[in-house]
Amino acid sequence: MSDQKIKNIVIVGGGTAGWMVAAGLSRLINDETVNIRLIESEAIGTVGVGEATIPHINYFNRLLGLDENDFVKKTNATFKLGIEFVNWGKLGESYIHPFGDYGVNMEGLRFHHFWHRYNALGKAPSVDEYCLQILAAQQGKFQRPDMSLKNSPLNSIVYAFQFDASLYAKFMREFAESRGVKRIEGKITKAGQHPETGHIESVTLENGESYEGDLFIDCSGFRGLLIEQTLKTGYEDWSAMLPCDRAVARGCESVGEPAPYTRATAKDAGWQWRIPLQSRIGNGHVYCSEYISDDDALASLIAGLDGEPISDPNFLRFKTGIRKKTWNKNVISLGLAAGFLEPLESTSIHLIQTAVARLMQCFPDKDFAQSNIDYFNTKTRQEYLQVRDFLILHYYATEREDTPFWRYCKNMDIPDTLKERIAIYKDTARLYRHDNEIFGETSWFAVMHGQGIMPERYHPMANSLPEATLLDRMDQLERVTQACLDKMPKHQSFINANCKADMN
Repeated sequence: MSDQKIKNIVIVGGGTAGWMVAAGLSRLINDETVNIRLIESEAIGTVGVGEATIPHINYFNRLLGLDENDFVKKTNATFKLGIEFVNWGKLGESYIHPFGDYGVNMEGLRFHHFWHRYNALGKAPSVDEYCLQILAAQQGKFQRPDMSLKNSPLNSIVYAFQFDASLYAKFMREFAESRGVKRIEGKITKAGQHPETGHIESVTLENGESYEGDLFIDCSGFRGLLIEQTLKTGYEDWSAMLPCDRAVARGCESVGEPAPYTRATAKDAGWQWRIPLQSRIGNGHVYCSEYISDDDALASLIAGLDGEPISDPNFLRFKTGIRKKTWNKNVISLGLAAGFLEPLESTSIHLIQTAVARLMQCFPDKDFAQSNIDYFNTKTRQEYLQVRDFLILHYYATEREDTPFWRYCKNMDIPDTLKERIAIYKDTARLYRHDNEIFGETSWFAVMHGQGIMPERYHPMANSLPEATLLDRMDQLERVTQACLDKMPKHQSFINANCKADMN
């Protein structure tokens, strides 16, 4: 059986996806007989812009054994407590999707059921008053969890990062190369396939050099050099439900202290992201070309910048969806080569991270058992579908009809899986997390409530708590949350004290 061992892994393409998988595999495969090589060309640009993440990235950082302060310094990063959505439900309205919970669960039920009961009594403040992450984001505060404070919201602060994607790829590259990954400079011109199985046997560069491999990981971006151009895998198109198909990115100067959250502002035919880094702000306009021209999309982006532009505009084209197989034969696609879901909820890096974890769970030998490949593909597709539905919710749960784009979104057909979630919440305020999906009940509640979906009733067991006890608990929770907020330092002060980037 020893001759069936995978010994040569070839990663096609660098950037965030390529170097993340290189770093992950170099850490997890503790075997000097396994060669990991990454082929990339400096002549081929990457999508590198300001990148926002979700809290799951902390698991990846811990897996790699990274020093967080060093990581933040070297990637020009800031901390992130959630995402603010502006003008999505109605023009002039905004809400924050936080990473932390609202209140605390009581009597075995989610907090929002008790808040709905409290609200029905006509006495409830905004549900935001019970979420430390929302209040801290609004006041520009941040700190890491204080594990010495038991039963305190300060003990369980959940956060992610906002960083420079090109610096992050460089950071991952340094980690991977320090653990033996070999980088090869060059542009791939062709792939050699086995005449019977169709498996990729080698890739050849422009200079004629050829590299053989047992397992190929396609991180070549939208092109899908191996997964699509060579293996003709096919693509499942979801653009009817997520119609944005273009983006333009442009950095600008910082204005004031960086906010500890990302902002997504709904525009006439899409939305604009704002990702504050330590030295600048990353911006981009995601839009639907059917409803706005490239020139007008750029003008809209520029009009929405907080500071002076400091980079040329970078236009991107994409089609929302997923490869029909993200693992085909001996090729596994990751990142943009696997599929595309717009960065509305900052899931791009997370989907790379979970793919690396799933690859290790399903790591093959040279037999490439089809049942193993099928499992990988099924789980990957399920994950993409769950994120897809969550993104669609943002567009569909709108009251806007002021532009043709928003009228389309409000009235478009949506998946039955999403229809069911919305119906259940509207009827009984119940929310469910399926198969350990990325976004749990708190996230679904934040968007549904933030965009005006109100349930007809709440869980009947919420009435089992005596009213006086409910009022006392809600009051106490509000006071404790505020007291914790008062103790938190400013976001910029925390960075200055712990992880300020070298701006030179």
